[in-house]
Amino acid sequence: MRLITFTAPTPAEALKAAQKECGEEALVVSTKQIRKKSLTQPALYEVVVAVENEPPAPKKESAQPSKNRPAAKTEEDVLVHISKAAEEISKITGTSSANTSKRAKKSAARPEEESKKAHTATALDLSELKEIKGEISALADKIKLIQNMVWEEKKPLGGTIPPEFAEIYRIASSSGMDRAHLDEIMRLTLEHMPLQMRTSTQKVRRYFRTLLRNMVPVRLERELTPPQKKIMMLVGPTGVGKTTTLAKLAARYAYLMERKHKVGIITLDTYRIGAVEQLMQYAKMMRIGIEAVVDPPEFTTALQALRHMDIILIDTVGSSQYDKQKIEKLQQFLASETDVGIDVSLVMGAPTKLEDLRAIYRNFSPLGIDTLIFTKLDETRAFGNIFSLVYETEKPVSYFSTGQEVPDDLMRADSDFLVECLMGGGCKETTS
Repeated sequence: MRLITFTAPTPAEALKAAQKECGEEALVVSTKQIRKKSLTQPALYEVVVAVENEPPAPKKESAQPSKNRPAAKTEEDVLVHISKAAEEISKITGTSSANTSKRAKKSAARPEEESKKAHTATALDLSELKEIKGEISALADKIKLIQNMVWEEKKPLGGTIPPEFAEIYRIASSSGMDRAHLDEIMRLTLEHMPLQMRTSTQKVRRYFRTLLRNMVPVRLERELTPPQKKIMMLVGPTGVGKTTTLAKLAARYAYLMERKHKVGIITLDTYRIGAVEQLMQYAKMMRIGIEAVVDPPEFTTALQALRHMDIILIDTVGSSQYDKQKIEKLQQFLASETDVGIDVSLVMGAPTKLEDLRAIYRNFSPLGIDTLIFTKLDETRAFGNIFSLVYETEKPVSYFSTGQEVPDDLMRADSDFLVECLMGGGCKETTS
């Protein structure tokens, strides 16, 4: 007899190499781990087998079975071989091998008895293999968590990253969310999340999504009952799609809701001839009354002319958030009608950087912002900026615009939808 040593990153690979070179009749003497896995190199396992002085010649593929060996293995031989392999792997993984070893010895000593119990023993082996598979899946989940902990960015929470939260932290951070907001949310999660829920990334992600949803205020759309009226003014910077959004809202209130409302439009955007013509065309197609206004006295007259409408939508001139003169002009229109309640909605583009969103909100806030509307959600894959602005200002979101189509690409704001966009890296097309 002589001893041959085989090494491989896993016990199974080492046993397979021994079987390939020495045949299935080789006796496994020992199996042990000789090097632990590290970040730079894999683990290393050693398997020592005993063989005859003359090892068997390498197997050759042949259509005819050899005269010196049976054409097929008996059920008992297969069982003994599987049991020995399971016993050796169990020693490495720390699983109990007493039953496996006992079945292997009985199989070798009493093949006839074991032949009768082959199906039962095989079923038990399959059960153990399923258990090992479950343990491997749990280990893979932990490895994934560890991988997500490795990045070049500054680590949160005083330099420690709980491994259960590493993946969602990375996703939320890459979405454009403000780091201070993210760290605060993570602290809240750590404080309130039950320990038994930290067993997998899926449970942690579900809890984190729930927490985010509760932090997004939403203005619910309510049906108006006569004599209730609604006057809604859309303000915001140039190029965010205020006019298109207003047309979508007009179509929604006039035709798409359960109750058809009488809708009127007022445009203050007389600086751009194209904007007035665009709204005029929309109003004509939808058979909606429209008034063009250039100064506060005309604004009062237009509101009086549309007094019988359920919904009055007001389009305004787009202006830079740093153009104080135009913003002050809008204040004059609002100040001229203190007797009527005008709901001011700030319209902003989803692809806008968080710092610019903050500047837009800050400089338009003298108008008395009531709700936020975000457009162009189809033009970005990062939504953390929206979450951070809403979380910071505590202003409710009323609508999302997800494309250019009128009236289809408009939906009522929904916290589930925003969180799905943020955590999923993109929004599914949804209208409501």
